[in-house]
Amino acid sequence: MQTGGSRERIERIYAVLRKRICLLDYAPGERLREETLADEFDVSRTPIRRVLARLEDEGLLRSVHGVGTIVTDIDIDALEQVYQLRVELAELIGKLSPVQPDADKIDAFRALLARCEALVARPDARAFAEINMDFFHLLNSLTANEPLRAISELLYYQTTRIWLKTASRLESYQAVLNTEITIFHREMADIVAAVEIGDLEVVGHIRRAHISMSFLRLRNSAHADATRAHDAGHDASHDD
Repeated sequence: MQTGGSRERIERIYAVLRKRICLLDYAPGERLREETLADEFDVSRTPIRRVLARLEDEGLLRSVHGVGTIVTDIDIDALEQVYQLRVELAELIGKLSPVQPDADKIDAFRALLARCEALVARPDARAFAEINMDFFHLLNSLTANEPLRAISELLYYQTTRIWLKTASRLESYQAVLNTEITIFHREMADIVAAVEIGDLEVVGHIRRAHISMSFLRLRNSAHADATRAHDAGHDASHDD
């Protein structure tokens, strides 16, 4: 039987490892060793096994016979249906058990917007990903519907690292990064304005639109980049 302290420890380890996977600190295909993690967190292997099993259930890790536990790979086309579901769920924030924001919550949104404004001035991919995560959790706190919160969080973390992986491989990476941060700042500003007046249905509509457009922009950029690479290779083979 787990004590309150052991549950908290497992949750903390889980949150740290999930964040590392989603920020690509653990790259797709990388092996995670139980003994190394147990030493790092100063625990036995038992809680580490529980955390790794949970991350495997969520699609972030997989067990390979004879190899061990490795970080799963991600592909934008394979995750299209997950994005489609995220788009539909986003709108439900303002419909299912909405939680009206108090002064502290509004201040938290404003503080996050200020962080994003600083990011527009000095674009950074990792900082962008971290603000995106914090923004997701803040938005998710606007509903008291536990199944909606749980499913939204599961799907978010299945898709969040696709941006870092896909965008970093694009020829136009810096331009794409700058554009996405500018658009994200605009989304945040619109949502904060809606939060300030307590209109959570509008929050859901804005979030829905931006998730959909963000996915389409990233997919189109990835496909355009692949086409350019293919054409360049084709031209080079003809030159030979």
